Amino acid sequence: MSRNQPSKPPQGLATQAIHGGEERPRPGNAISTPIFQTATFVFRDTAELSAHHSHQNRREEYGRYGNPTTHVAESKCAALEGAEAGLAFGSGMAAITTTLFAVLSQGQHVILTNDCYRRTRHFCTGLLGRFGVDATVVGTSPGELEAAVQPNTRVLISESPTNPYNRCVDLDHIAEVAQRHRLLTIIDSTFATPVNQRPLDHGIDLVLHSATKYLAGHNDVLGGVILGKEPIIDAVRDCQGILGGVMDPHAAYLLIRGLKTLPIRIERQNATAMKVAHWLEAHPRVTAVHYAGLASHPDHETACRQMSGFGGVVSFEVAGDLDETSRVVDAASIFQIAPSLGGVESLIEQPALMSFFELSTEERLGVGIKNNLIRLSIGLEDADDLIEDLEGALA
Repeated sequence: MSRNQPSKPPQGLATQAIHGGEERPRPGNAISTPIFQTATFVFRDTAELSAHHSHQNRREEYGRYGNPTTHVAESKCAALEGAEAGLAFGSGMAAITTTLFAVLSQGQHVILTNDCYRRTRHFCTGLLGRFGVDATVVGTSPGELEAAVQPNTRVLISESPTNPYNRCVDLDHIAEVAQRHRLLTIIDSTFATPVNQRPLDHGIDLVLHSATKYLAGHNDVLGGVILGKEPIIDAVRDCQGILGGVMDPHAAYLLIRGLKTLPIRIERQNATAMKVAHWLEAHPRVTAVHYAGLASHPDHETACRQMSGFGGVVSFEVAGDLDETSRVVDAASIFQIAPSLGGVESLIEQPALMSFFELSTEERLGVGIKNNLIRLSIGLEDADDLIEDLEGALA
């Protein structure tokens, strides 16, 4: 066997994260996949061009249709998720919107669960309507999902765990309902990552990740990926070539770099978040903690059944009003006030003043966002330092 090939296909998740999706030897004998910083690609002659167009020798042609660096990022994500294929985009929203344009037609219907990412809900309930696609937002109970199915329903979208309450949908149930009604299922698994959860193993068709978060992991990349069976991904790829929401090669290079440490980062973030969640649950100024790893969480049993870890997002409620909650947020020193999550730096936010600032208190409460809610994104700092920082802030 050649020294350039592993002795067997990599099996473990950490091994997949480092070696999956990358061929040997790499161009220039580099150990890291190079950045192919080019917008177009040269053909040696018209015969090679003809072979490319006749699918005899598929290769890169133009940056909107693919790039070698981006292809490696896609293959590595697919290997981690256990998918046949993957496709990378310039953002998570570009991934979901392009996918929905690819699989939906005028006159069809989509179902979303009510804890889906709010911009996904906005796209489905607002913009898609302009193109003659209807959307229904429902809860995740068996009766609600079943009742929402119409003769023209094509897609069922959900998220697990959800933002900011870490609610977990039963993936097996979602898949069972969808298969019975011949629906395409999409699960946003950003909060979980392939380390903690693999929806495809439960019968889900497509998995979405905002690669901006845990996959890249350093708060320095904007990107998204969609993963699943090759025929569906090919259809989405055709649509991406028209809409143009591609990931640039430098972002793909940073995503590859981030993926190589994903398992060890998630292991640390899982452990620290669990420790912080237990500490918060015992604090006298905290009235509720929302973390699926806690026995007190309403979806703890579901999470234990389909997840191997519970992620790095911990939300909690403090005893106080909007202003008192803001003072807790402002008093933190290691935690930085910022949107997003999944990076090495720990972040803190008050959802009522971040993502839902434009709504009134009544409107926020209508969508479940309380004024005294705080969301933490746990990074890679020492757990004891984060707890000491929260202790000071709560004091």
